[in-house]
Amino acid sequence: MCYEYSSEAPLSECTYPLVNIFLLCCLEYAFEHQNRKLFHWSDCSSSQVVAQPDDLLRPKKLEKLLRRQGFAGNTYRILYGDLKDEAAMREQPKKLEKVLREQGFAGNSYRILYGDLKFRAAMREQALSKPMNFSNDIAPRVIPSIHHTIQNYGKNSFMWLGPIPRVHIMDPEQLKIVFSLINDFQKPTINPFARLLADGILNHEGPKWVKHRKIINPAFHLEKLKDMVPAFYHSCNEMVSKWENMVFVEGSCELDVMPYLQNMTADVISRTAFGSSYEKGKKIFKLQTELVELVIQSTLGVYIPGWRFLPTKSNNKMKEISNEITTLILDIMSEREKSMKAGEAIQTDLLIILMKSNLNEIKQHGSNKDIGMSIEDVIAECKLFYIAGQETTATLLVWTMVLLSSYLEWQEQARAEIFEIFGNKKPDYDGLSRLKVVTMIFNEVLRLYPPVSMFGRFVKKETRLGKLTLPAGVMLALPTILIQRDPELWGEDANEFKPERFSKGVSKATKNPSAFVPFGLGPRICIGLNFAMIEAKLALSMILQRFSFELSSSYTHAPTVTITTQPQHGAHIILHKL
Repeated sequence: MCYEYSSEAPLSECTYPLVNIFLLCCLEYAFEHQNRKLFHWSDCSSSQVVAQPDDLLRPKKLEKLLRRQGFAGNTYRILYGDLKDEAAMREQPKKLEKVLREQGFAGNSYRILYGDLKFRAAMREQALSKPMNFSNDIAPRVIPSIHHTIQNYGKNSFMWLGPIPRVHIMDPEQLKIVFSLINDFQKPTINPFARLLADGILNHEGPKWVKHRKIINPAFHLEKLKDMVPAFYHSCNEMVSKWENMVFVEGSCELDVMPYLQNMTADVISRTAFGSSYEKGKKIFKLQTELVELVIQSTLGVYIPGWRFLPTKSNNKMKEISNEITTLILDIMSEREKSMKAGEAIQTDLLIILMKSNLNEIKQHGSNKDIGMSIEDVIAECKLFYIAGQETTATLLVWTMVLLSSYLEWQEQARAEIFEIFGNKKPDYDGLSRLKVVTMIFNEVLRLYPPVSMFGRFVKKETRLGKLTLPAGVMLALPTILIQRDPELWGEDANEFKPERFSKGVSKATKNPSAFVPFGLGPRICIGLNFAMIEAKLALSMILQRFSFELSSSYTHAPTVTITTQPQHGAHIILHKL
């Protein structure tokens, strides 16, 4: 997940001397590498993270004493210690800026510590201060600082996330390379708070990502998804039945469809991932929603290395919620394990498939500790199922209803196709795969209102990208929301809602198919893509079989980014019973 965040937290909280930031980096590094014993040289004395040593000991003797106790750090360098490393850290942004400018990139000059964060905060605050007229040109409001930078400096531009330059990649061919070379262009790991929310396969790299993808893949095979359609139907039917009761008396009613669609998709995840109804899984959903808000607030500004270890009120609350979610998932896993051992008939759900796939992987490769997923890994993947599965589909359905409320001719075409294939009968898997018009509509909604407004990658070593040479330490921004409405790739009507552009498939809709990436591209394309599309097709089919709808006069067009691109003030629709 990638977000366009501003620094809404008080920036004064980030004004630490660089030497202190360096020390906090040591703590962060130690934690990441499972080494809690680390020391750092400040001229001829040692700053030990865990305890303060006797200042009277000479450097070499002190180093020997620390290493005997299991501490690790650089070998002492006469007089300077690690101060040269700190100086290099301060000079690094200027060196990176020089390399980028020499290759034709443009952007603001680096400003110590903050970079463009204050500018980004101001842009976001201004963008969110008022709604916009109804238009599909939403980039200035959703990613205001990126849009402004590209407007001012061109497509070959960069911004500063604190001391880290972030380069904008707008060329589809470069985009395809970035998505393909997954070992060279990796997911950024700047803010550890996000891991409390959604870790798992989303953030893993290298062999661990390969292992997790292999184990999780069976859960999303089409034959497994086909078996989940009845669960999709049950959740959707509960929602539309509530809507039918609301319009029963007068034949129509106004409501904000967003919370209903969010609850419905959460219910689908509860049933398909955990085999439990929303009523049983709603506590996980409620806790996840609360955690989302806290994590987003914590990631708005510069992340100070080591900050997560401080016992602040927010940090403590996030850890408390995360632990509670973990306990709930452990309880569900324990129930499944007992049922499996007792030989009981178990409903096939994503968790069972994941547990069985993991068990098979471990059996095939013996007792190698690096084979299979740990309990902690399985819990992380379950958390990710919940947050990613619920958010993505709900967002797609919300924007689809908003747009079909505004372009009634396409609502009618979709309904006609649905009645032609299903009539008034329950939609089935085979029929869903034949919905051509509905697929065109969904593709156009995903193009204009992609759930992820921007993908991010990090360059860990100097890497070639076409004619460019990207130095280590640079971030890449792949602004989906801009690429998918670029007139050079999509035509002068790029900001218009025209599903017919997809009538001959994605390859004919644009000058370059790599310009359509709502779910990513390459080896790391969203593993739940088919899950989301089947669920969305079923939900829209059931809605259009029973209702027509139009935008309410109380609807306020204000797209913004939370976890995904959503209406800031909800989606107020007037439903009419057919």
